[in-house]
Amino acid sequence: MFQLEGGAAGQGILERPRVHGRFLFLGDKKFFIKGVTYGPFPENENGEPLPEPERVAEDFRLMRTIGVNTIRVYYVPPKWFLDTAARLGIHVMVGIPWPQHLCFLDQWEVKESIKDTMREAARACAGHPAVLAYLIGNEIPSHIVRWSGAKKVEKFLGKLAAIVREEDPSGLVTYANYPSTEYLKLPFLDFLCFNVYLHNEKSFRAYVKRLQNVACDMPLVLSEFGMDSLRHGEAAQAEFLDWQVMAAFEEGVSGTMVFAWTDEWYTGGHLIEDWKFGIVDADRKPKAAFEAVAKAYANPLPPLPPKQPMISVVVCAYNADSTMEGCLASFQHVEYPNFEVIVVDDGSTDKTGEISDKYAAKFPFIHVIHQPNLGLSAARNVGMYAAKGDIVAYTDSDCYVDPHWLTYMAWAFQDERFAVVGGPNLPPMEDNRTAACVAVSPGAPTHVLVTDEIAEHVPGCNMAYRKENLMEIGGFDATYRAAGDDVDVCWRLMDMGHLIGFHAGMMVWHHRRNTIKAYMKQQKGYGRAEALLMPKHPHRFNVLGNSRWAGRIYGDISGALLSTRPVIYHGVFGSGLFQTLYEPKGSLTAYLPLSFEWMMAAFVVLASGFLFAPMFALGALMLGTTMAFVCHRAAQAKLPKRHDTFFSRVIIALLTLAQPWVRGKARYQTLMDLRRAGRKGATTGNMAVLGLPEEAALPKYTFWQKIKDTCSIFRRGLRFHRFFWNIKSLEREDVLEHLLRVLRTLNVSHTTDSGYASSTAAPWDLRVEPGLMASMKLRVTVENHGGEKRFVRLAGSIAPTAFAVALTGLTLAAAAGCLAFGALIPAAGCAGASLLSILWTAKGMSHGASMVTKLTQHLMTCKAGCSMSEPEHAKPEAAEAPKAESEAVAVKPAREQAEAAENAEAVLVREEAEPAAARTTVDAPLQ
Repeated sequence: MFQLEGGAAGQGILERPRVHGRFLFLGDKKFFIKGVTYGPFPENENGEPLPEPERVAEDFRLMRTIGVNTIRVYYVPPKWFLDTAARLGIHVMVGIPWPQHLCFLDQWEVKESIKDTMREAARACAGHPAVLAYLIGNEIPSHIVRWSGAKKVEKFLGKLAAIVREEDPSGLVTYANYPSTEYLKLPFLDFLCFNVYLHNEKSFRAYVKRLQNVACDMPLVLSEFGMDSLRHGEAAQAEFLDWQVMAAFEEGVSGTMVFAWTDEWYTGGHLIEDWKFGIVDADRKPKAAFEAVAKAYANPLPPLPPKQPMISVVVCAYNADSTMEGCLASFQHVEYPNFEVIVVDDGSTDKTGEISDKYAAKFPFIHVIHQPNLGLSAARNVGMYAAKGDIVAYTDSDCYVDPHWLTYMAWAFQDERFAVVGGPNLPPMEDNRTAACVAVSPGAPTHVLVTDEIAEHVPGCNMAYRKENLMEIGGFDATYRAAGDDVDVCWRLMDMGHLIGFHAGMMVWHHRRNTIKAYMKQQKGYGRAEALLMPKHPHRFNVLGNSRWAGRIYGDISGALLSTRPVIYHGVFGSGLFQTLYEPKGSLTAYLPLSFEWMMAAFVVLASGFLFAPMFALGALMLGTTMAFVCHRAAQAKLPKRHDTFFSRVIIALLTLAQPWVRGKARYQTLMDLRRAGRKGATTGNMAVLGLPEEAALPKYTFWQKIKDTCSIFRRGLRFHRFFWNIKSLEREDVLEHLLRVLRTLNVSHTTDSGYASSTAAPWDLRVEPGLMASMKLRVTVENHGGEKRFVRLAGSIAPTAFAVALTGLTLAAAAGCLAFGALIPAAGCAGASLLSILWTAKGMSHGASMVTKLTQHLMTCKAGCSMSEPEHAKPEAAEAPKAESEAVAVKPAREQAEAAENAEAVLVREEAEPAAARTTVDAPLQ
């Protein structure tokens, strides 16, 4: 340990900062780097590229008056310099110079010389408390990286980092990158530094958000930015630094380094006279920029937004006594002036309620609501209705929040575009090995980003809503008792045109499941949630039942083995100033070998090898591909150092292999239950599902009616056409809204019109799948015959699904292949499977035919003024409707039809007195 010369340190530095999540900490308190660059200077009398010791001490004292706590130097400083910095409370980022402008990887001697330089520099500064970090490089020119290749440069920088850590184990390591080599992937760094010179605020903020995502889970430090006062003027420099320093901290950076402290700048053997980036001049006289920097650095960080809305934090808990203490304790350290915490104890049987009540008695901003166990969504709704704030934030009982969580949240909501905002959730370092393995296994809660600031999904452990927008959609759907409610709300708000924002600084710590049993239970719940989401949002799922995301899943490496490689924009001849790496969107092919369906198919193919030997090889190849994906994920997963062992990698591999089975099985089982219930309601009985009094008049649907409907569908070329009259101004939107309501209540899978249609086929309004093997396309139109008189038409077609066609085709092809090889028994088995597939498809189409009739019956019964016959006292204004008796749907009893006829005259009189604009129609958004 270094001994500081000159006596006691006073308010000096006694320990080094450490990295914790996306920020630096000094002890238990967050440490923001408030820095300036220092030098290089002409050599002093000792031949060092520094001012004389007296001038250095004067500079440090002046820096401290404006809140500067860190300097960046571009050389390895002597011990007296570090001692002076430590005594005066200045941390030092040590830049280690080496010839990075050369093609250093082409010469063995140069590479070894660079390694020796690193070793000597780290050895000279090892253990000194003033050393904040080592910069192992600074802006390797883009053409040098292009010449050597990014992978080789990344590997070499990784070796340099390892050398520094070997000499100074407690020292932090970083590299100062810049936009022209943004694509370099350096996960071995402790935090990411970037030199950024952008003078437009909008561009600057956008790029900082970009860099936050480049940094992933590391802290981000802007290691150089500034403006030349010689060209732009001192006033412009001050104005620029005023907004730029504040904007950086508002966007969640961990520190800034203003370039530079002084106009005195020496390089290439002489002083630079034709630019002046300093906030003090060469004689140390403060410029206007000095006060601008002081305005930011002398005050607490991050700054509070000008508008500080009331934020109500809702924590829903059920049997969470193991984590509840840590969760609630974290709120006493929150540095935001206007918030409350609402704990909803959802019928816990352990000490959760007792712990919550204890904290509520101690802290007046904590309130507790006890209720019977109603499920997660219901508990979140209770918290929403109890919230006093304009913003309702949610976190889980197994989370603890960052002290500035609400500050960054308030900054995110300054953007009026966002109805929802979210942020990252990181696993705590103190979690055990199983939890660390679970954190990097598939299925972890995470965000999905469309751009650097717009998300498609934010997880329930870290999300916040404008209360008015959340109330507008009726809050959370109580169908989701354990998971899926956050996805549903995000999608519903997006369907209404709202945007979801993302702020990298809005961070919570989220304990992962610390046992394998708990992890499997979680994934089983996620599988059920996916099944519940599919009927409600069918267009957001792919053919395998996995969520179809438009954005990129943060931190997911599952499909990296087969995914399209990232694309780097270098510019012509590598001249691009911002050489960005564009990550590919995940594809179904890239994730297929880790899917439940792929694994099931592999075992089926293997089993068929007993009947047809070549299938053994195909099945083995499929399973081998899956194992390659599993091993790749286990090898690439980033683990904390203390848990990074071979045994941990084995656990990750096993979890990666088991997760699709557990989640997929739960999804299919739930889907089958839902579809069974949906088919039962859609094809038996009379579909009285909405609880309306009118449903008592629904006619009984008989077995003979089903046969009649099925025969009619096949006789008419799989097409149908239903129609009826209405004298109560029934509009097309009313019909569609009613049909959607029935389908959702029955949990029947359906899709609404996307707005796009083929130029050769008639567009459809609804696509309904009453089963796995058949689908129905339905379109609706309503003819206006004057006044309130309407003629309603429902038409469409019923056809086998792609799955049914594929299954039948594959089994027939397999039968033909077996016959070609003379394998008669397997051929007979495949032919039988094909026949079963055809019968299953026919049954599904029969269900579809029944649903058409029953939906029409339900519509006519529940909507007033409907009848099969045209009203007697109303003259038609269009061609007479077809009278095909086979299409007639006898719904209304004769007595009701007679009453409708008797009332027709009164209806016509009312039509003449009431203008058309006064009629009321349902104008609800169709989802």
